[in-house]
Amino acid sequence: MNTKETVDLQRATQLLKLLGDKTRLTMMKLLASHECCVCEFVEIFKMSQPAISQHLRKLRDIELVKEERRGQWIFYSINPEHEDYPLINSILDHLPEQDELINELKKQGLRISCS
Repeated sequence: MNTKETVDLQRATQLLKLLGDKTRLTMMKLLASHECCVCEFVEIFKMSQPAISQHLRKLRDIELVKEERRGQWIFYSINPEHEDYPLINSILDHLPEQDELINELKKQGLRISCS
């Protein structure tokens, strides 16, 4: 038997509206396979730190992303425990990989690595 979870229409509307922004959708695709810091997003998107922080705040407020402090850095990652993760993951699966953005950061020496 195939069981399929459904998402409340109102919640789906809010999620899709939030992910309707190209920057946030790209952030989510990146976070699906890489942890990232605000400063890395600043370089990737060529936006100000406050603008990037606002995008992340919106994603964090509904718990689509989680944060982890490591020393002076805060790293963001996708939250696979979110109740709507299956919907979000299915959307992200249909998008092209964004690894070239991370690889470009590495080439420029701007990728943060913490041990």
